[in-house]
Formats: sequence, structure tokens, C-alpha cells
Amino acid sequence: MEIMDIFKRAIEKKASDIFIIAGRPVSYKILGDIVTFDDEILTADDTYKTIKDIFKIANEKDLTILEDKGDADFSFSVSKLGRFRVSTYKQRNSYAAVIRVVFFELPDPEKLGIPDVVMNLYKKTKGLILITGPAGSGKSTTLACIIDKINRERNCHIMTFEDPIEFIHKHKQSIVSQREINTDTESYIASLRSALRQAPDVLLIGEMRDLETIEIALTAAETGHLVLSTLHTTGAANTIDRIIDVFPSNQQQQVRVQLSMQLQAVISQHLIPSPTMGRVAAFEIMLTNNAVANLIRESKVHQLNSIIYSSEYMGMKAMDASILDLYQKGLITKENALIYATEPDSLIKYLK
Repeated sequence: MEIMDIFKRAIEKKASDIFIIAGRPVSYKILGDIVTFDDEILTADDTYKTIKDIFKIANEKDLTILEDKGDADFSFSVSKLGRFRVSTYKQRNSYAAVIRVVFFELPDPEKLGIPDVVMNLYKKTKGLILITGPAGSGKSTTLACIIDKINRERNCHIMTFEDPIEFIHKHKQSIVSQREINTDTESYIASLRSALRQAPDVLLIGEMRDLETIEIALTAAETGHLVLSTLHTTGAANTIDRIIDVFPSNQQQQVRVQLSMQLQAVISQHLIPSPTMGRVAAFEIMLTNNAVANLIRESKVHQLNSIIYSSEYMGMKAMDASILDLYQKGLITKENALIYATEPDSLIKYLK
């Protein structure tokens, strides 16, 4: 199959990734599952030719970096089709590639089941909003929906820092500057330091990976910017502990105080297999109020779950309550509800 046909099929099938690896057909990741659409097994020669074609389309000079170092990453756009982030590598004496598909069309939050209380976070003008969950849980999609809402409803400068860029935002009411790590800038840290001199109102950090990135994010939130980012954690309590534990012990109380003042919300999510819809999202929603801020400041984050359970009237939602809602609507099975539950022994009483 020609490379452009591979790209077109990925767009048509709404695949998130394309796999070009010797020993199996061209494969696509769709709704978390890897699928194929033909039986043509790729040989090592096939993968080399396909990857060479990708380098040509992307206007990359040659395969020297890949051949010498064993890895090469780059991004490119195809007019009227989409944007692609390519990671090529050697494996078992052959060449392989995994290609991330970046869609020009933004997702519809209503179809994705993103709660209104999450989407309404676009109204925040300062502070820190965190979207958390395991890899592949839809964090980037939720962030893209919130950024698009800001873009449509507010007049401001939005700057995003992503690795890779996963959705393309056009300028609407706002100006949107999107920077891809390793393509437009060398690192999160370098780009964020520069960003604070580029008149941003909203900063999206693809992932808070290390101490310096977290420090800059907190500083930006303190200085009146709205900062949105992700962490590979599950639940508000684990997320706050993860951030604090990154810092040396002599700074941790100061960070607790900063978080208690700057944290606006922690949204934790899972994508759960559904017999009717492929996958559906379950959300834990923690919004910072005085009670939450006090628990963070006093190092009692283990008590946050009780605040979340008792504050549903404010828009907060426990993960197991969200999972129960999905089960009662017939969107997920009992088995999957228990697999993804925070406290399955407690939830099972309600799964009748």
C-alpha cells in the first residue's frame, strides 16, 4: 500500500497511531485497539521503502540520523489531510515506524461525554488545572476541548507546549501559539522560560515531567496565568502527593501552600471499554474550595476523597460514582466497572 493511502485510511478510520513494522500488516490503533485491514505482511524491504517515502514527504534530508543512531523523530503536515508525528527506529535488523495522527478537526466534548463542570473550567483566568490519568485515558483530548472552548469564548493569547502536538487549533477569538518539543523548541523548560516573556494568558503544558517544569508551572500560575497540564496519576490525592514529593523535603511545605492557593481543579479520568460505544470516559472531579485548600496546606490530602463525595452539589464527582452512573446507563459492563473502580469492594454493592 502506498504511504498516502495509509495516511488516508488512518484519517478515515479515526486512528490515533499507525504501525509500520516488519512481520505483520500495516496496523492502526483505533479506540485503544490495534487492528489491521488487510493480510499483506510487511517485509524488512517494505518497511525500509515506506519509511524512505515518509522521509521524502516530510522533506527530511536523508535517513542518515536513523541509520547512524537507530532513532529519528520528526513531524510534518499533509494539506487537507492532517498532521503526523513520526518516530522511526531500528528493531531486529529492520526499520520500523510508529506515526501519531494529529487531527485538524477538534473533538466534540458532548459526544465524548465530558461533563459541563469540566468544560466550564474555561472560565478560569488564573491558577492551575490538572488533567490526570494513565496513558491512553484521553487526557490530551479533554485538554484540547477546554482550550478550544477558551479559544471560542475568550480574547487572549493561548500558548501550548506539547510532545507531540495532537490537535491543531485555529485562531478564533484568541491567538493560539502551538510549540512542539524537539521541533519548535528543545525542551519544555526552555520554551516555558521564554513563554513568560511572550505575553501569554493561558499556558498548556503537555506534561509536567520534572521538578523544573512543575516549578515554572507553579510560578506562572502565581503570576496570574491560567496553566493547564497533565500527570500520569490517578485521583486528586495521588496527584497532589506526586507534585509535592518531587520537591526536596525542605521545600515541600512551601509547595503545599502554593498548591493550596493556585490549584483550581484536578480532573482524573479513565476510558472504559463499552459494549455500545467502543470506549466511554469516567471522571473524578475535584474543585478547590476552602476545605480542599486547608487539607492540602495541612498535609491531609488522604482526606480529599471524603470532601469529593460530600461536595457533589458543587460539581465534584468521585470516580466510583461516575463509573456507577455509566453502569446504570448500560454503557459499561459490571466486570469493567469493577476493574476500573477505585474501591471495587464498596462499589459491588450498588451493581445490581
